[in-house]
Amino acid sequence: MAKDEKKKKSKDKDKKGKKAKAAKPAGKAPLKVSPLAPASFPDLPVIAGVRFAAGEAGVRYQNRTDVMLAEISAGATMAGVFTRSATRSAAVLDGQAKLAALPGKSKKGFAIVVNSGNANTFTGSRGAADVAVICEAAAAALKIPATHVFTSSTGVIGEPLPAEKITAILPVLADGLDEAKAAVAARAIMTTDTFPKGAVAELEIGGKPVRIAGFAKGSGMIAPDMATMLGYIFTDAAVTQDALQAMLSAATKRSFNAVTVDSDTSTSDTVLLAATGRANHAPIASARSAEGRAFAAALGAVMQDLALQIVRDGEGATKLVEVQVTGAKTARDADRVARAIANSPLVKTAIAGEDPNWGRIVMAVGKSGAAADRDTLTIRFGDLVVAEKGWRSESYSEAACAAYMKGQELVIGVDLGLGRGAATVWTCDLTHAYIDINADYRS
Repeated sequence: MAKDEKKKKSKDKDKKGKKAKAAKPAGKAPLKVSPLAPASFPDLPVIAGVRFAAGEAGVRYQNRTDVMLAEISAGATMAGVFTRSATRSAAVLDGQAKLAALPGKSKKGFAIVVNSGNANTFTGSRGAADVAVICEAAAAALKIPATHVFTSSTGVIGEPLPAEKITAILPVLADGLDEAKAAVAARAIMTTDTFPKGAVAELEIGGKPVRIAGFAKGSGMIAPDMATMLGYIFTDAAVTQDALQAMLSAATKRSFNAVTVDSDTSTSDTVLLAATGRANHAPIASARSAEGRAFAAALGAVMQDLALQIVRDGEGATKLVEVQVTGAKTARDADRVARAIANSPLVKTAIAGEDPNWGRIVMAVGKSGAAADRDTLTIRFGDLVVAEKGWRSESYSEAACAAYMKGQELVIGVDLGLGRGAATVWTCDLTHAYIDINADYRS
């Protein structure tokens, strides 16, 4: 096969049939698109009241877009979740403070500015000053208060952010805002991602069609303690700020907080949700109302879709793994066991090697700190029972389990036999490619 043909097959197609390029750090070859990538980027619908733009500022990457601007119309409500890392970035600290100070509904619009290539983390007082400069520049370009501008930065930690490169491009981005450019914005926020991540849902509220669309980035340093690495979700639904925040926080627990690639929580994790109210239905004021439950279900589906795409794009990943834990004394214990399995390097490397080494599952259960009993423990690979009643299952077949491990999507089931607690966590395998990507990330 010719080299050109091999290159073509290593790239997935977007909605227009064009080749979607993987992230390319300065001076490095493009990363090969994950074998777990979706077949195409979804056709994100226009969300009334939201416009996007993206451009090349050269923050760190060359010859690719690295700054995204989103404009959100006046009258919208905003919600957000942020990393709880003790070393969180200047952008996160600024966003948390602004969100807490927002009124329930504002007569002014909002903006989101995101750059890739530099995380603006551990940059001292300069980091906060750079955020302020960017917010002022975006506010001037869009004629909104600087307190309504949210920023995110993703990339290398500990390097000063060249804010002047971002502020220089903002007027150009403001002039190029377009409601149909969500896909362009999704690509601009990628770092070691090998494909852009988008998701969409539609429903009816009060007889009116409502749309939800979002995009996210994330590939490594993935073990969120609130949300995904970076995620932005937009809807034309009318939702009060309190209800919007409640639904976002609840959905985060079952989506972005239920995935892990490498057990490392980023300093920059942020998810922002904007509701423009342009769908013209009666505002949703409670997450517990019928309308609130319907919207929350659709929002949760979008968020889980994005979260699983992040795992599918885990650095060097070749397998998507769902860890299902049942029968724990408490839900907290179930979560502990699920994460101990999902984050274990020994488990993840065995999966990469397609080795049905269920002894490593036993090890992870034991080290988790959750209540466990050898004689009530059951372990499954898919539908195959490998261990039960304190011993290897009589039906265990090494050949059958080895064949199962060759699949790209696997399920590890653990029943502790002690109670009704349950939890599900998604992860990926750990391959040598993870080392290759991260060993020279800064160089």
